[in-house]
Amino acid sequence: MKLPEAFLEKMRELLGTEYESYEKSYDNQRVCGLRVNTAKISVEEFLKITPFALRPIPWTKNGFYYREEDAVTKHPHYFAGLYYVQEPSAMIPARILPITPGEKVLDLCAAPGGKATELGAKLKRNGLLVANDISNSRAKGLLKNLELFGIGNMLVTSETPQKLLQYFPEFFDKILIDAPCSGEGMFRKDPSMAQDWLERGPSYYAPIQREILETASKMVKPGGSIVYSTCTFDPEENEKNIQYFLDHHSEFSIEKIEDWEEHFSCGRTQETKNEAMRQCVRIWPYKVEGEGHFAALLKRQTSENSRENTREMDGCDFKDLGRKDRKGDSVILSEETAAFFKQVKLPLLSQGTVTNYGGKLYLLPKDLNNIRGLRFLRTGLYLGEEAKNRFEPSQALAMYLRAEEYAQSFSMDSRDVRVLKYLKGETIEAEECPYKKGYVLVCVDGYPLGWAKVAGGFLKNKYYVGWRLQ
Repeated sequence: MKLPEAFLEKMRELLGTEYESYEKSYDNQRVCGLRVNTAKISVEEFLKITPFALRPIPWTKNGFYYREEDAVTKHPHYFAGLYYVQEPSAMIPARILPITPGEKVLDLCAAPGGKATELGAKLKRNGLLVANDISNSRAKGLLKNLELFGIGNMLVTSETPQKLLQYFPEFFDKILIDAPCSGEGMFRKDPSMAQDWLERGPSYYAPIQREILETASKMVKPGGSIVYSTCTFDPEENEKNIQYFLDHHSEFSIEKIEDWEEHFSCGRTQETKNEAMRQCVRIWPYKVEGEGHFAALLKRQTSENSRENTREMDGCDFKDLGRKDRKGDSVILSEETAAFFKQVKLPLLSQGTVTNYGGKLYLLPKDLNNIRGLRFLRTGLYLGEEAKNRFEPSQALAMYLRAEEYAQSFSMDSRDVRVLKYLKGETIEAEECPYKKGYVLVCVDGYPLGWAKVAGGFLKNKYYVGWRLQ
């Protein structure tokens, strides 16, 4: 691989005697990783049913290496949202952000969703995940991955950090910033990034990163935490940015990241002369099976002068976007819709605010107030659409539910040829299905894939058209 000479010279100076080991790492085969979705399945149960030969990733309990020749994104378990394919080092930022169910969490630069899906899984259906990406096209992929993972307590936006700050000052308990960067740690994975580095290197990205970190600091609550991460090596984008931030924010400190010393290197102190930078984490591709990464955990201190965010959102309540034929504050459901939700074996509709927007029903998280004016792709869990004399449940709802949470579930073995037919959108024969009418939650190995309607021993396919196998 031909890399820019200016980059190589910088790395020689940065690594000293270790440079030769770094250079040789480009000859090593790239490793592949997947991360188990613990919101749907335990690691132990996943290992019992997966057909792939996996090796544990030592720094992530639910992360595993897989063989590059294994078609992990074509297996039915992938379509059931049981795992996410992710570069092993990139699993670090979401792993080190300490999240408790019920908290309000922001992933500020979230697409395509590798970190956001893990943050959502950690919340365990309780609390709020705001996943944002400034690129609307990339945010669409982010939304799909979150829905595939069964995350319902979410808001997916496509805004600048400054616009989000107008709505969420001192609002979040935890924030993840996987900042846009020069990508030096990804050159082996994606050689085209080396050419981009010549056009827009560290000096281009460092000011952008500082601005993002500055804005995020105003959205985290006193006592809250921020993880700042990049996939680059340059100290200007890493330790120097952290030092600059600390110099201007005495209310923040670097926190020790537990259980990393065995696998990673500490942050560099040469450029900042600050020993606290040793609490940062550096991942070098010649020391671990993974690409280059940097991460720092920052905590905002509490004080008597700090305030919790009690700001009421200006403008109308978001519930006003719903239909007007309501009883009290609740949307009036049609008979068909009410009958469908009687089949759901959990108090789903009481776990948030149900809104009707143009016939489409959404379950908004309790922590979500007015967001009128924000550019968003999804608010909460999309439940489905009310049409004349019928209710059509959504693909997102199918992925959110567990098999035992819906009265009519039908599961097939992942080796059953009908599974692939279902994923292609075909009607499948299912004489053994015990149900005679209504919607059935179609599952693979006990984990939902989507909906179908029973008709005379057949399952009429309702799998979302945009997700179907070609």
